[in-house]
Amino acid sequence: MSTDIEIFDPARYSPVGGKAWETTVGITKQKAAENREAIVTAADGLFRERGVDAVGLNELMGAAGLTRGGFYNHFTSKNALVDTVLAKAMADGVGNLDRAITAAQARGSDPLTERIDWYLSPEHRADIEHGCPNASFAGDARRLDPAARARYAKGLAANLDRLTQTVHTSGLSEGDRRACAIALFSEMAGALLLSRAVADADPALADEILESARTDLRNRIGAAR
Repeated sequence: MSTDIEIFDPARYSPVGGKAWETTVGITKQKAAENREAIVTAADGLFRERGVDAVGLNELMGAAGLTRGGFYNHFTSKNALVDTVLAKAMADGVGNLDRAITAAQARGSDPLTERIDWYLSPEHRADIEHGCPNASFAGDARRLDPAARARYAKGLAANLDRLTQTVHTSGLSEGDRRACAIALFSEMAGALLLSRAVADADPALADEILESARTDLRNRIGAAR
């Protein structure tokens, strides 16, 4: 059931002194923030699973537990929401990578090998809603508005910067290490997307794609060191 119905009348409830309008109609700042977070969380999952264009505001707000009328209390447009979702998703993705690298180093393991094993796993393939945003939003990125495309590009660049730090092949220059990281990640993301594309129709092929890419990348890393 939808809750926290918000009726928005811009002429009557315009922001005052930089404060959110909700404080003037009996909803607390905290609840307004919770509602906004619920919208972003619902949108993130639906956009990853279905694609941005396939998700309408009625479905989106229903998934957030709110009514469509409340959407424009928080975002000026769907494009503004997409921009917010991309900013959060890409930042979270880089944060998750940073934590994974730190954890692997603390265990004395190779962060790059661990990243390959996780990225090209059946578990990651199935976790579209919480997995790598670089892969999840790749299909949508070129069709988004300029602000969202910039968010995606910035997040991808940050991800590649972090991944470059895990390439420790001796004798490589910084530029060569970055080129290696880009090539490795491109194969990882491509294999993940292809595996997801056929997972329902041909599970055996989906698993074969992941296993082949994982084995190839591990062999390439081992041969280069």
